Amino acid sequence: MKTTLTEIAPEIYRISTYIPEAGPHGFTFNQFLVVAEEPLLFHTGLRATFDCVAGAIEQVMPISRLRWIGFGHYEADECGAMNEFLSRAPHASVAHGHLGVMLSIFDQCDREPRALKNNEVLDLGGKRMRRLETPHVPHGWDAGLFFEETTKTLFAGDLFTIGGEYEAQTESDLMERAIAFETAMPGTALTPQTQPTIERLAELQPRTLALMHNATWSGDGSIALRELAKWYGARLSSLV
Repeated sequence: MKTTLTEIAPEIYRISTYIPEAGPHGFTFNQFLVVAEEPLLFHTGLRATFDCVAGAIEQVMPISRLRWIGFGHYEADECGAMNEFLSRAPHASVAHGHLGVMLSIFDQCDREPRALKNNEVLDLGGKRMRRLETPHVPHGWDAGLFFEETTKTLFAGDLFTIGGEYEAQTESDLMERAIAFETAMPGTALTPQTQPTIERLAELQPRTLALMHNATWSGDGSIALRELAKWYGARLSSLV
């Protein structure tokens, strides 16, 4: 496994681990460290990658400083190592949507989690993380994202997923490879709410899209998100 660390926005770091054995062309897993008075880690990664991710965090700050652990939905690559991080960060708590806490996190988490309401803001001191509920987008009943308001960074989780290894940051178009991957390996729960949910994310006008399985994208995020929403809308219509 190969892990890299890149600052993608002021005091926001992308921790990326490429696993060549995952899938036919390998697969890349990204976590994001938001450094503030109360630092937050978005995605923990798999338990198997804990040492790699922890080592990258230690290049920026002691893990013991972590105050919050967040993720998009309950899945191994999103939160598999949450208890390992809790054991190393005595003041940290998991912060997730109310539904996800009720369904899974309350039972699986070694420390009592904080249940966030839709649009609730975690004030980290220097950074403001707004929780946005996105049920079944891209998948998972408990799905949700974070929007960091001071840098206009959208932690967009599994949107625009692709396989393989790629650069840390890009301004290139995301759609071609993301559509090809989604077509070959459909992972999105297509419902009548898919398109309008992504369109609501576009209204935030993010400048940075911090993606779980793709390069971090810089530019007018609203354009990229509207293109993706339109494609999903057309795809759903073609299947009905």
